Amino acid sequence: MYKIIGADRKEYGPVTADQVNKWILEGRADGQTLAQAQGSGEWKALSSFPEFAAVLAAKYLPPPVGSADPTVTANAALARGVEVNIGECLSRGWRLLLNNLGLFLGASLLLLLIRFVLGMVPIIGALAYFIIFGALYGGFFLVFLRRLRGEPANIGDVFAGFRQDFVQFMLTGVVTSVLGFIGGLLCILPGIYLVVAWKFSLALVADKRLEFWAAMESSRRVITRYWFQILGLLVVAYLPLILFMGYSIFHVISVMAPIVVDSGGQFNFDQIMKMMGGFVTLSLAQQLIALFTVPFATASLMYAYEDLFGTRQAQAA
Repeated sequence: MYKIIGADRKEYGPVTADQVNKWILEGRADGQTLAQAQGSGEWKALSSFPEFAAVLAAKYLPPPVGSADPTVTANAALARGVEVNIGECLSRGWRLLLNNLGLFLGASLLLLLIRFVLGMVPIIGALAYFIIFGALYGGFFLVFLRRLRGEPANIGDVFAGFRQDFVQFMLTGVVTSVLGFIGGLLCILPGIYLVVAWKFSLALVADKRLEFWAAMESSRRVITRYWFQILGLLVVAYLPLILFMGYSIFHVISVMAPIVVDSGGQFNFDQIMKMMGGFVTLSLAQQLIALFTVPFATASLMYAYEDLFGTRQAQAA
């Protein structure tokens, strides 16, 4: 049993070693927190107790950066033994969004505008976006991570991926997309598994400066243990966008099917313009929904990332 002195300088306990470990994982205690073992009158830093060394290392000591062994990174995260609670991630993500509404919406709008502008350039624009989207979203994730940790951030940080390890961001984005697409072609389930399992890859490149394959493997190894929780978090967070995309597909089919049947496959100009106008409206509505959905989903997802991989105590954003 142990007593500890909290950050508010109040004494807590006696509590078990498991409870102290839980407080360490929650960021409520660190290596400098004073503690007293039962039967001892001496107050010492938690870092001097060997029984807390493993949890302190997993929580506060980051793995080597750069070409770190993904096994080391993944094991350090898994050693924390935390649980990913979908409801808590969503509620914390919502509070973070409300506290940083202008910044997050501005960053989301910037991403949408870049994609829209590049989409206006045939072939070359799509290829350019495919190459740079890893760096864009790596910087986007970094904005959210900095704010949830209480650090300053601005919209310009979306471009941090172009200043920091651009090649690694590019490779992470390209490789995860290509392999996920191949996995989906071979069989839908492997594709879905990989898309979810690699969800933290870009965040790991941005946060821990890992190389692309180390980031992908670290993400996959850790998320595999929490795969259904992360999938559930993504589905709930993106639910408005998912529902609208489903409605859009149904609407397009319901509009085109009668026209194709009635015209025998021969379209006139008025029919084409009418369909194009409807598709543009649906596309604009989808982008508007994405503008608000993506920041909320990203904030919620980054809290799950911080619970699993974070190495510093989160501060109020």
